[in-house]
Amino acid sequence: MDPQTDQPPKVVKSDAEWREQLTPAEYQVLRKAGTERAFTGEYTDTKTAGVYSCRACGAELFRSDTKFESHCGWPSFFTPLAGEAVIERVDTSLGMKRVEVLCANCHSHLGHVFEGEGYGTPTDLRYCINSISLRLEPDA
Repeated sequence: MDPQTDQPPKVVKSDAEWREQLTPAEYQVLRKAGTERAFTGEYTDTKTAGVYSCRACGAELFRSDTKFESHCGWPSFFTPLAGEAVIERVDTSLGMKRVEVLCANCHSHLGHVFEGEGYGTPTDLRYCINSISLRLEPDA
């Protein structure tokens, strides 16, 4: 169980199982809280309608209708699909206070959420998510 969350992950795998399932780049971001380089991700500029799911476990996380152009270099969403789809926890790893976003289903690292940046979105939140953490399932 993650010490900063009250809920254990529903999908539990050993480190070896995650390494076998994920590419090295996916593993680095999803399981080791890495970050892909800005403006290099598959979904940064994607406008396709659909659902973005966790690349590690397949849980639905975000809808394309909550994605917006933030010009930050990573896909940005103003809200998750449902409040229980993600976990937010304090991250002080770079000497500053940020809020990390994890998949609630498998506790994989997705990115960070930022507040009060002045984007014209309904929530004033920017879920800044690594493309490599996601898989887009286009609408039929």
